[in-house]
Amino acid sequence: MSADAIPAYKPMHVYFGTYSGVRSRGIYVSRFDTSTGQLGSPELAAETRNPSFLALHPSGQQLYAVGELDNFGGQRGGAVAAFKIEANGKLTLLNEQPSGGTGPCHLAVDRAGKCVLVANYGSGSVVALPLLLDGRLGEPGIPTQHHGASINPQRQTGPHAHFITADPANRSALACDLGLDKVFVYRLDPERALLTSHDPPFISIKPGSGPRHLVFHANGRVVYLINEIASTLNVFEYDPRSGALKELQTISTLPADFKGENICAEVQVHPSGRFVYASNRGHDSLAVFAVDQKNGRLAFVERQPSQGKTPRHFTLDPDGNWLIAENQDSNNVVVFRVDSKTGRLHWTGQAVEVGAPVCAVFVGGK
Repeated sequence: MSADAIPAYKPMHVYFGTYSGVRSRGIYVSRFDTSTGQLGSPELAAETRNPSFLALHPSGQQLYAVGELDNFGGQRGGAVAAFKIEANGKLTLLNEQPSGGTGPCHLAVDRAGKCVLVANYGSGSVVALPLLLDGRLGEPGIPTQHHGASINPQRQTGPHAHFITADPANRSALACDLGLDKVFVYRLDPERALLTSHDPPFISIKPGSGPRHLVFHANGRVVYLINEIASTLNVFEYDPRSGALKELQTISTLPADFKGENICAEVQVHPSGRFVYASNRGHDSLAVFAVDQKNGRLAFVERQPSQGKTPRHFTLDPDGNWLIAENQDSNNVVVFRVDSKTGRLHWTGQAVEVGAPVCAVFVGGK
């Protein structure tokens, strides 16, 4: 990045979801300087149990977190929490609701800010919760239970919903089920917080792949899916009217000569739409791919060490100048500078300590 390309300072906060324990008590927050990439020392923003994934309301005023639990409020199941974001970065709890299943591991707010979508890994179910006018969570609807199994005897003996999000048109929701090797497509009614099946209701992924997370290209017509078990990326053409997915490409996230154990985690598209990033746990790297602007297909660019162990998640700042990676098993968060021309990553030398960090969300800067 040339000196004249350095962006003006925008005050931002970065929130970190964690697994609570000896090193962590909940959600942490750091200040971030967008002009230098300087990440401040993390402080506890809210004490809560296992807030392993976070999602920001479109207004930027509320933050939502799963409570990855098997028992909440004396009943079997996990939790979802709503927080108000204070000016100083601290979080004030608004309320909590059951997640509609066990082990919730992912959530997303729909594009209009009307409901929260939740994937329950343990029970293999998805559910929508309505949002009230003040940002509090309403009671969850009836969960949609996935059924079946796939070929991996350790990981795929039953359903494991791992991700859910609304499509850019906010008419459909896509959900990854790692245990079934399927991506489910639901009709989404945000006003009623309702999910109903599409026809066809899902697309099958190669057996043993373990679909984990997906992300839409900015054009809304290409989807990138990362497969945890197979360490691959699928590229799909997406029809926003029908919700249909058509596979275009499968590409590995690993070097051809890598013989160790690896499971993939996160996938993100650069705000420019020109690059895709993926994380490898085991190889402990961030893989970079260039996007063909005509068809969305990927070409390998590079892999960079994650500067820690087990990069569970990473995120790009809204302008795409910086990438923050959270290394769960080395308890550190690191900052990379993004080359806007090539997509390549350059470690800034920064690493701050956060206990078992597994998610990050940028807030502010507008």
